[in-house]
Order: sequence, then structure tokens, then C-alpha cells
Amino acid sequence: MVTDGVVPPAGEGGLLAVHAHPDDETLSTGALLATWAAAGRPVTVVTCTRGEQGEVIGSRLAHLEGDGPALAAHREGELADALEALGVGEHTFLDALRAPPAAGGRTRYADSGMAWAGVARAAAAEHLPDGAFVGVDVDAAAGDLARLIRRRRPDVVVGYEPGGGYGHPDHVQAHRVMQRALDLAQLDVTGTARTGDEPWRVPVVLWSVLPVEELRVGLAAMSSFAAPGLRLPDPAGPVPACAVPGAEVDVRVDVRPVASAVVGAMRAHATQIQAVRVVDEVARTPGAGTAAIDPAGLVLGSRALSDGVLQPVLAAEAYRYAHGWQPRPVAWPAGVTAVRWPA
Repeated sequence: MVTDGVVPPAGEGGLLAVHAHPDDETLSTGALLATWAAAGRPVTVVTCTRGEQGEVIGSRLAHLEGDGPALAAHREGELADALEALGVGEHTFLDALRAPPAAGGRTRYADSGMAWAGVARAAAAEHLPDGAFVGVDVDAAAGDLARLIRRRRPDVVVGYEPGGGYGHPDHVQAHRVMQRALDLAQLDVTGTARTGDEPWRVPVVLWSVLPVEELRVGLAAMSSFAAPGLRLPDPAGPVPACAVPGAEVDVRVDVRPVASAVVGAMRAHATQIQAVRVVDEVARTPGAGTAAIDPAGLVLGSRALSDGVLQPVLAAEAYRYAHGWQPRPVAWPAGVTAVRWPA
């Protein structure tokens, strides 16, 4: 693991993922991370906050909700377990990349919180905590991330699209910081770049998306995963900001070869993710069958967040190339397919 801003030397063919909170790495990019790691390539995850404002699922750990330091410490442990399940070898919190001031410790970036603004949509919380990530100076945070990018020299950087996946303010801020860092990483801002810290242009930048057609098939399949205390989604209802037409997907990742890793990582985030079940488990129940649940083979399973609404785990992750960033050829590991490549 990367700790206290100490970064290991650059590897070849690496992947770097930027996420807002513990659990986002698994929910948005779990299969990509696990596939990259399984191929023996370097994988680094950067988490911007510790999720102090998260809603806690279940009664056993309900006392953590509202206790920012305690929940942060617990979620750090969940994150470590999830990264182990995915095979990720290197992790850092974004604020750990900051040089500590002459006196006192580093300023920690705090989870900004959110409010549900409808199905699959989040909005800003009414009150922001001290040190909220949404208030962080973008250039300062991006400068720290840019130094990591120059040191790691990854082939691919992955994060959220401009809407932050589903509108969470920290996700939107993470997108801004990542995009700015990509620009800064190409510059030698001091004119004194050391060996191993030279400017670096990342060949491929990916934004995590959901093919809307497959998402709606998955939403319809959730009726087979119904359970007490959970609500079924409306297959024809609103979709998150990251939902795009399937024809606009550029890169796909087959989740099935790494399904056990992804499911294990989801289950590691027990305070944030519930109802993690796969099609094969549900198909064993009387009267159920895999073909009846998912005739098209597009759904791997189910999961739900603190809102209690079942959501599909699709059998493929999808990504778009970042707008305005011309990709350059990279060697994709088995299980990752570039379905479109710019002319």
C-alpha cells in the first residue's frame, strides 16, 4: 500500500483509478481493477475522502453513523479488505500525498455528504462539514495527484464522467481534480523535474458509464432478487448521469472472470452495500432459473445501497474515453475490450 505520500517507482502498463469514497472503487470500477491486477499489472487506487458522512446499513454498526472519526476508521478497514479482494496492490488517500505543513499534521479531506434528490440522483447536503472535499482548491489537490501520475506513469487513468456518476458532489469534485491533474502531469511546473518525475501524458483516460439499454434490462431483472426491506426499481424510471446509449460505449470489461473478486469486494463494504447476490444463487430457489431471470445474460447479480433500492450488477463494466483527451494505443489485458477506437 502507498502511505504517507511515499510512492513506489513507476511500473509498466499500469492503471490508476481516482474515487471519492471507500466503496466507489468497487461499485464503479471493480472488474477493471481486478482484471488489471489479475494480469499482473500495477494498479493504484486514489481515494479522495474516508466517507465520514456515509449512511450506515444495518443495526450492528448503526452507532457509527454520525460519528465521523469512528466511521472513517471503520471504512478504511472495509476499503483495505475490498482492495485485497480485488488484488489491488497500491492505495493512497489523496490528502496523504500532500506535504505536511511545518507545524501540525496534514489537513484531511472530509466527505462532503449528500442528500438523495430522487431515484439514482444525489445533491449537495444542507450543511458542509469542516474540510469538505467540495471546498478543496482544485489546483492544489490536482497538483498532488499530478505528481503521483508522473511517478506512476500509468497507461490508463479511470474515474467518473462530469456528472459524478449519479451527482454526488464529491464525485463531481473528484472528476474535476482528476481532469486537472491529467493536464498538470504533462507539465514540468518547476523546471527541475528529477529522474522518475518527468512530465507524463497518460495514453488513455476512461470515464465509468452504464449502457442504458443493459441497465434497464438489469432493473427489470431485479424482481427476481426481491427481499424483505428492499424496494424494486422502476425499469422505465430515471437513470443516473452516467447512463449513456450503448452505442457510445468505448471500452467493455467482462465481469464474469473476476466475479468472485468483485462480489467479495462489495461484501467487504458492509456498512455501505447490502443485498449482494449473484444470479446463480437466486436460480437455486424453487421456481427460479437463470434463463428466466436473465434471458440475455446481461446480469450478474444484485446489490443495494443505503436507500434500499435493488440495483443490478451487470455482467460487463462499460467506459467512455474522456472527452477532449485523444487516446493513444495501449495493450489491454485479457477481459478488457476496446469496442471503439477513434479514427
